Amino acid sequence: MDEVDNLFNPSLAAALKKLDPEDGEQIMEYLKTHALLSREKALLQASVREQKKLLVENGKLKKDIEQLRGQLQDKQKRRSAKAVLSQAPPPHSVSPAHTKPEGGSTSPPRATAGVPSNPPPSASLSDVKDRPSRRRRGEKKVRANTDTLTLGEESQIDASRLDLRVGRILSIRRHPLAETMSVQEVDVGENSPRTVVTKMGGGKDLDQLQGSLGVFLCNVKASKMRGVASQGRLICCSASDDSIEPLVPPAGSAPGDRITFFNYPGEPDRELPSKLKIWELLLPDLQVDSKGVANYKGCGFEVKGKGLCRAPSLTNCTIR
Repeated sequence: MDEVDNLFNPSLAAALKKLDPEDGEQIMEYLKTHALLSREKALLQASVREQKKLLVENGKLKKDIEQLRGQLQDKQKRRSAKAVLSQAPPPHSVSPAHTKPEGGSTSPPRATAGVPSNPPPSASLSDVKDRPSRRRRGEKKVRANTDTLTLGEESQIDASRLDLRVGRILSIRRHPLAETMSVQEVDVGENSPRTVVTKMGGGKDLDQLQGSLGVFLCNVKASKMRGVASQGRLICCSASDDSIEPLVPPAGSAPGDRITFFNYPGEPDRELPSKLKIWELLLPDLQVDSKGVANYKGCGFEVKGKGLCRAPSLTNCTIR
C-alpha cells in the first residue's frame, strides 16, 4: 500500500476530510484500493501478452525441431545404406579361365556356384530398410511412455495436496469495504496469527465465531480481497446462499492440528499452484453427507486420534 499512498497528494486526503468528515477516510481507502487493482490488472494483462508470444514462439520451434529430426533420420538411412553396400562383397566375375576348362565346355557346377554371391547384397538392403523402421518404432514407444508419465503426474490431484489445519478465530470484524465479508485473525499453530478474509457477513452474528475453532486451508496463495490481504480460507458448508456454516473440528482439537484423509495419504503442497486451480477441481468431490460428516469422495476429514470434522446442523450439502 506504500506505493499506492505515493500516488495521492496528502492534500487530497485533507480536502476529502473537510468535505465529508464522516466518510472522507473511507472514500480515500476506496480510491487507494481502486488504484491498486488497476495497477494489478495492467500487470496481469502484460503477463498474458508475453505468455501468448511465448506460446507462438514455442510452436515455431517445435515445427523447426520436427523438420530437423526428419532430415537427420533421412541422412542416417542414407549413411547406413552406403555402409552396408560398401561392406558387401563385390559381384563374382566369371573369368575365361573358370568358364572354359581344358575340354572347352562350360561347366554348369561352377556357373551355379557363383550364383549364391548375389543374394547377400539384396538381403543386406532389406536389412537396411528394416533398421530405420525399427528405430522409429522404438522412438514412438519411448515417447508414449514419457507421455503417460507426465499425464500420471498431472492427474495426481487429490485432497492430500491441501494443507487443511485446525485454527482458532482470535478476533473477527466486518470488512471495511464490503458488508458481506468478514476479516478474522486466526491462530493456526504458527508463530503469528494469519489474516483470513471470508465471504461471510451480512446478517451473521460474527461475535459468536470469536474464540471458536474452525477448519482453514493454509496453502493457498495470499491474495487481496477488496484491499485486505487474505492468507488462508475458512472452510464452510452451504445449503444455499443464506444458509452457510463453518465446519467444526472434533472435540479435543488444537490450533495447528492437520486434517488428513485415510485413503489419500501424502504431504500437502507448500503452496497450491494457482494455474492448476486444484481447489476448484476438488470442490465437486467435497461434500457433507447425511450424517453431517465432511468428506472427500466418501473419505472423512479426520484429525488423527481425535475424530472427524462435521457441519454444525446442515446435512447433504456442499463444501466451499
